[in-house]
Amino acid sequence: MEKIWSLHLIRFAAIFGIIGTFIGSQMAGEMDYTLRPIHAHILLVGWLSVFAFGVFYQVFTVKYKWMVTTQSILAMIGAFGLTFGMWMYNLNPFNLNDTFVMIIFIVGGSLLLLAFFLFAVVTFFTNKQTA
Repeated sequence: MEKIWSLHLIRFAAIFGIIGTFIGSQMAGEMDYTLRPIHAHILLVGWLSVFAFGVFYQVFTVKYKWMVTTQSILAMIGAFGLTFGMWMYNLNPFNLNDTFVMIIFIVGGSLLLLAFFLFAVVTFFTNKQTA
């Protein structure tokens, strides 16, 4: 189970890595750094953190498989929700209701927070590795 989710997480992280570096190169080319916080969160949360989760699941075996699935889903939805919500909050290109946009932002961030909390718990429920 961990190996399957590991690959999903690493692929998800790779997509976020592409998006984050594209935004960074776009900002540098235009000399407009308006999206700097979004760019940073995409790379930090979407690329680095999700990639680290994937590597952890590749290396370790977790006792309770449901934790792996739940944490992975929360991490991917949370990373997307936080960064998409941040983008919508800062730019609101679809001119949506401000309260609705704020809810997207908050829910995404809250799901990501739960994913990090569950990941911390998961690290205590790994099977012992044999040499």
